[in-house]
Amino acid sequence: MRIDILTLFPNMMRMFFDESIVRRARDKGIVDVHFHDLHEYSLTRYGSVDDYPYGGGAGMVMAVEPLANCIENLRGQRCYDDIIYTAPDGEMLSQPLCNELSLKGNLMILCGHYKGVDERVREHFITREISVGDYVLTGGELAAAVICDAVIRLIPGVIGDEQSALADSFQDGLVAPPEYTRPPEFRGWRVPDVLLSGNHAAIAQWRYEQALERTRQRRPSLIE
Repeated sequence: MRIDILTLFPNMMRMFFDESIVRRARDKGIVDVHFHDLHEYSLTRYGSVDDYPYGGGAGMVMAVEPLANCIENLRGQRCYDDIIYTAPDGEMLSQPLCNELSLKGNLMILCGHYKGVDERVREHFITREISVGDYVLTGGELAAAVICDAVIRLIPGVIGDEQSALADSFQDGLVAPPEYTRPPEFRGWRVPDVLLSGNHAAIAQWRYEQALERTRQRRPSLIE
């Protein structure tokens, strides 16, 4: 998979992608991530990419010209399965959506800023708008990092135990059940006996029941 990220702060993005599992995915050649500084596509000598909104009001808007120039330059080099815009009013990021995106070959992600982007960019270039929650960030870089992390970890070969990703919360519509590790007893707090029984059928049933109950308590909307 190749991911091109359009941002005002490429160095901020590089810090995230140079660590942990995402970095290992890049080192293995499973994912190729590139950062594009939108200031380089500015039409002014000061590198400006924003302007005042028509109609007045507070805040600035990312201008159509530098964004269009950058997107068209990249589209001239390859085809993209999706051009994503990180927008507070976009489709909510979910596990099924991450599963879908993990099967793509080329993705482009535009990090929003200020009051957003000129609406013509959304109308003529963006194919998908994604939100990571009902709140507003100072910039789309954090949202882009969340999207990439959630998607990249699902690609075969990224995580050592690929079955682990398939057992994550939300993969089956439920949150994950409780997990325990050694020692079997700590300060009088014991691991449930069923997990020590070696009875795989009983363990699977216990985990399902625990996941169902935890979902009822913490994410009832998933069951509804």
